[in-house]
Amino acid sequence: MPKPRVEGGALRRYPACGSTGERVSGGKTPYSDLPPQAFWRTGVAEPGLAGLRALWSSRWALPADARFATFGSCFAQHIGRALTARGQHWLDAEPAPGRTPPEIARAFNYGVFSARTGNIYTAAQLLLLVRLAAGEDDPDLPEFWPDGARVADSLRPAIEPSGFASAEEARLSRLSMVRAFRRAIAGADVFVFTLGLTEGWENAATGQPYAMCPGTAAGSFDPARHRFREYRFGEIGAALDQAVAAMRRINPGLRILLTVSPVPLTATASGRHVLVATTQSKAVLRAVAGELAAADAGVDYFPSYEIIAGAPAAARFYEANLRSVTQAGVDTVMGHFFAGLRLDAPEAHSGEAGARQASEAEAEARMAADDLVCEEQLLEAYARGRA
Repeated sequence: MPKPRVEGGALRRYPACGSTGERVSGGKTPYSDLPPQAFWRTGVAEPGLAGLRALWSSRWALPADARFATFGSCFAQHIGRALTARGQHWLDAEPAPGRTPPEIARAFNYGVFSARTGNIYTAAQLLLLVRLAAGEDDPDLPEFWPDGARVADSLRPAIEPSGFASAEEARLSRLSMVRAFRRAIAGADVFVFTLGLTEGWENAATGQPYAMCPGTAAGSFDPARHRFREYRFGEIGAALDQAVAAMRRINPGLRILLTVSPVPLTATASGRHVLVATTQSKAVLRAVAGELAAADAGVDYFPSYEIIAGAPAAARFYEANLRSVTQAGVDTVMGHFFAGLRLDAPEAHSGEAGARQASEAEAEARMAADDLVCEEQLLEAYARGRA
């Protein structure tokens, strides 16, 4: 019961903790005419999980034939699959060679994201890849790791089932990926990026961010060369700002749709309990995404994280390990995504018929031979597996 107080001779009561919408005096307030979803009771508690509505509405009216590129942490791949299943235009800028059996293509990580980048967990990783795609960094500079008799790419150490046969093979595959990543940025109307982690590893001397800690999926860990990084709010925001600016230099009309992965950390090197580290990581990423969307009309935020990890779901969308998201959870997320997606602007690509701008044609020509080499490597690997 709220504690009474006396003001000017009239008995009044404090509103309940956190209350802003309950009427305690006469007259209108800014809350008087808000819709039901603005209040916890009518927006969440009464409708329940199944009745949640209007969680997201795209801030853009997109072309009916809008093209989507999807990248980020592992949860991002669900968005690409759902777009394809719904008949939307999901960009696959680095498809497997046409003769590759589907199971082999999947094993080599084709068709997972819009280019064969592997998981991009941190904003620092994204910025590095975008700078490579924009021609602002040399794609030969990031490390290649000896891994027994094979070689791994430090940008995507798990991209090949057993690593590359040589550093040159790894280099050519990387160049093909960089080219495809640029193609995805240039061809997309919307670049969907799922933020995954605030923790990462980098080279202590050069500052190169790694996709994974050396020694976990490939390579070997050296405490003198490899250092742990817990990226802070400002660092993440600055990296995303720079990545967005670089992508817009490739595609000035590109829109960015951010979301946060609801998948908890597998492990933390922060020294904190993994539950605490996960909560901090997701809170920081959510806050950064919200700030960017508030400051830039070309950036939007979709609440994947809130749908899966929020209080109404009560962990029911997680598997028994409390980490993997169930198919029901994925379906629920995508239901809200398509409910809020606006594809009511006129078609934008019907007259293109494969035409390219001169700058993109030039970028394509620079690395045209690499695709053929990488296709041959993939088919040779398949042949070795059949032998």
